[in-house]
Amino acid sequence: MIWLLRLYLLFMGFVYLLIGAWAIVDPVLGAFETGIPSFSGIVGLNVANELGYSEMAGLYGGLNFWIGVMCLIGIFKKSVGIFATKFLTFLVGAIASGRVMFSLIPSTPGFYNSFFVFEVCAFFIGLGFLLYFRNLDKTSQT
Repeated sequence: MIWLLRLYLLFMGFVYLLIGAWAIVDPVLGAFETGIPSFSGIVGLNVANELGYSEMAGLYGGLNFWIGVMCLIGIFKKSVGIFATKFLTFLVGAIASGRVMFSLIPSTPGFYNSFFVFEVCAFFIGLGFLLYFRNLDKTSQT
């Protein structure tokens, strides 16, 4: 596996691991007044009850945390690394396309923000890796 893919997985692993951990401990950070910005405030969520905190911890926290772990495992195990790249490419592409589709509804805000830029960059980098490995597989079969 190429080192560039390992660096990509390392970066994405840390990003997703930290986002996940941040979302999981967000309510506690607010209670202890740590000075760390609120996850829900940054992403524009308003939690109304205990179920909301559970959903934030599960959907934003748990999912992102374990995506990060998968990326870090993928650095050392090629099959996991390729799967993680496929999964991340699909995930960020789906999220970015959802933003664009939402912006097409009249009187909704635009899709362009820093999260969108990250998603589009991650999508094209992942797509580049997947095309590279597909071409590599084709040349090794001939």
